[in-house]
Amino acid sequence: MKLSKRAQNLKPSVTLAASAKAKELKAQGLDILSVTLGEPDFSTPKNIQEAAIAAIQSGKASFYTPTAGIPELRQAIVEYIEKYYGLSYTPAQTLVTDGAKFALYALFQVILDEGDEVIIPVPYWVSYAEQVSLAGGTPIFVEGLEANQFKVTVDDLEHARTTKTQAVVLNTPSNPTGMIYTKDELQAIGEWAVAHDILIVADDIYGRLVYGDAEFTPIATISEAIRQQTMIINGVSKTYSMTGWRIGFAVGNIELIKAMTDIASQATSNPTAVSQYAAVEALTGPQDSVETMRQAFEERLNKLHALVVEIPGFTCAKPQGAFYLFPNVKEALDMCGYTDVTTFTDDLLNEAHVALVTGAGFGAPENIRISYASDWDTLEETVKRIKAFVEKKRQK
Repeated sequence: MKLSKRAQNLKPSVTLAASAKAKELKAQGLDILSVTLGEPDFSTPKNIQEAAIAAIQSGKASFYTPTAGIPELRQAIVEYIEKYYGLSYTPAQTLVTDGAKFALYALFQVILDEGDEVIIPVPYWVSYAEQVSLAGGTPIFVEGLEANQFKVTVDDLEHARTTKTQAVVLNTPSNPTGMIYTKDELQAIGEWAVAHDILIVADDIYGRLVYGDAEFTPIATISEAIRQQTMIINGVSKTYSMTGWRIGFAVGNIELIKAMTDIASQATSNPTAVSQYAAVEALTGPQDSVETMRQAFEERLNKLHALVVEIPGFTCAKPQGAFYLFPNVKEALDMCGYTDVTTFTDDLLNEAHVALVTGAGFGAPENIRISYASDWDTLEETVKRIKAFVEKKRQK
């Protein structure tokens, strides 16, 4: 059967591929430890589960909903943004989607024509570039130096800007690095984007998972001009441990939201009804569980980071948010005789039975990503196996 060029050129998600391979080997009876997915290991909080059950039992979850989302959820999003961002929007400026990933996909579909460019800081979440390409656009990668916590500057962005630049993607806290842009850094980037009429795609999905003295500043809150230039992308998956429920949302320019809704109407019809009723409870109900999970992630971060930096050849700046470590393993590669990080991670899986994600998929060929959204026993044993693997290879 003939495949389109679009399908032939599409690269699969390295995170999902690593997870799938780990599950395949585990099904064969191997003792595989997987720290691949950005998926909290907590069950969805009980109050959210109960809201979903009530929606099913009442019959509300049995039917199609409006493409943009049920009115209750769109209103809940407005109230959520007002509470945590201090910004006022209307329900018409919101769109509920099948995961935050589809919000991004729909946005790129409506803003890009063939050859239009989107600036993507490196390292980047694996789907940004592929989604831009699927929309006919061209991803323009701008490297954030590790010495600057992988963050890009206005000078970096200006060097990459052309007359075809339509948007810049900002993910803070970041997947995969866990770094956070400061308010001053965001203000500079925001003012640059406004000056050049470049849309800011603000992926805020990890905004409530921040640790230590770090603070998350939504770029849309810095000034009215920057807010008008920003599309907020968020969702319930990470904050409320609802990855399987697939509910994301976009908030911003009403014309873009309407166009994105039209895309969704032809692609998904509407997000899953029962998940939408669950998301209403997540956004408007008790928030105690959010803090409980955040504290657990912070405790794991503090303990895990101390162990990872003890692995020979590993260096790692301590993340400020999200739930990933992104160590540089260049020295370990050299001492173990590897020329690329993907072969290193493949051998870790096949020989040490540890599944993690190659940094090459994030545009960082000297790094690996370790998700600490797993129980502590798994994380501790993971580090032991990696350390033993490196020490064994180094001796040869």
